[in-house]
Amino acid sequence: MGRYDKYKVLINDSEYYKPLRAERGVKRILHYETPRMHNPTVLQRMQITSTKHLWKYGDRLYKLADQYYGDSRYWWIIAWYNGFGTEADIYNGAVIRIPLNIEEALKVLGVV
Repeated sequence: MGRYDKYKVLINDSEYYKPLRAERGVKRILHYETPRMHNPTVLQRMQITSTKHLWKYGDRLYKLADQYYGDSRYWWIIAWYNGFGTEADIYNGAVIRIPLNIEEALKVLGVV
């Protein structure tokens, strides 16, 4: 379940990328369609079972994703669900919500 599974793939073999392909030693580069995503509304957030986490020094989104989902690659769901761009936007003492059902969260976020 990758976050780009349902998006179109463009095989880019244009002359513009020729130096980049040569540098990488590849004949083509795959580009994925930009996903159309939105932050969930308050009503949508209320429909998802979540738990609170008090952000503290040393916390990392990827560690929380591993703890709750068993896969650190889903760190972006926690960030997106809370409206944070990066961990630098989260201050110590902030209460963040962690959606417990990853499938529900992906549906609300418009990914599945």
